[in-house]
Amino acid sequence: MSSAREQRRGMLRGLLGFTLLGQPIAGALASAGRRSANVRSFGARGNGRIDDTTAFQRAIDSLARGGGVVRVPAGRYLIDPLRSVRMRSRVDLRMDPGAELMAKPNAAPRAYVLLAERVTDVAISGGSILGERYAHLGTKGEWGHGVMVRGASHVTLRNVTISHCWGDGISVGGFARKGEAGIPSSDILIDSVRCRGNRRQGLTIGRSRRVRVIDSEFSDTHGTKPEYGIDIEPDAPGTADDITIERCVLRGNRGGGIQAYHRSSNVSIRGCTIENNGSGIYTVDAVNGIIADNTIGMNRNAGVALRGRTRGFRVEANRFRGNNTRLKLPAAAKRASRAHVNVAEHIRDSNRVLANSFD
Repeated sequence: MSSAREQRRGMLRGLLGFTLLGQPIAGALASAGRRSANVRSFGARGNGRIDDTTAFQRAIDSLARGGGVVRVPAGRYLIDPLRSVRMRSRVDLRMDPGAELMAKPNAAPRAYVLLAERVTDVAISGGSILGERYAHLGTKGEWGHGVMVRGASHVTLRNVTISHCWGDGISVGGFARKGEAGIPSSDILIDSVRCRGNRRQGLTIGRSRRVRVIDSEFSDTHGTKPEYGIDIEPDAPGTADDITIERCVLRGNRGGGIQAYHRSSNVSIRGCTIENNGSGIYTVDAVNGIIADNTIGMNRNAGVALRGRTRGFRVEANRFRGNNTRLKLPAAAKRASRAHVNVAEHIRDSNRVLANSFD
């Protein structure tokens, strides 16, 4: 009996834990015999005209405390971002590839289609989210997000396309009430996600710990600043620590490809393609990071710019070509390293630039 009990405990720890790569297995228990709910069974029409927010919430809330799977068949589901579809802990929202969540037009400066707030072990996968930036009824604000993750842990977003939001495609940050220290988000995995044509950011990483962004695309961000594909920018006094961005494409973002701003630390950017943005990679006061094995080209400003009190960064083994397109430089100057990697004079000794190629 004791041996069997220990075996069951070991299996449970495995389901709740992490892979060897340290990435969260959010929603792992959803396939371990838990309940399942279909949004159609709770009244969702999926015709793009009837508000389906209540039906989605009823499907999620119908699951026991142990959670389960909420299935979304193909269709166009109108969702009210003023109410949001609120995720619960241990819920796996699985959308058919043909399922689209359409944000209902509104005039609010702040609204979210999907909200994962102070929850744990949550997964959102498949389908697409279409924002209402071109049908927005107001002119103020910049926080109309497709997915908001706030003060949550062990959250996975996978194989979702998020486009045309009034604010960010995805925002990951902390939760805090006035006068409180706040809860950071932690152990977040963003895998094979596409954020396209959003107004403020493709992805914002705010107050958080251990965020992994892999095999994803962030493109064509424009409309209101900062306009980055990925912006690592925690609100004061919070920090963003242990951020990994790998094998991602950042292209056509008006502000830049990736920004690591104040109170960002231990940032790794590897194997990405960063092209035709305002800036390629831009840091201000970031601490400890590596920018390696990326292809960085044809950005309007420098391919990599380290500014402020940035320290402890290595810019290594990247392939640079044709950056600083805003300047009419002769061919020789375009190939020079300073056209591609721009480190402020007062922090050159605090960072390392080595073994890059320039074309």
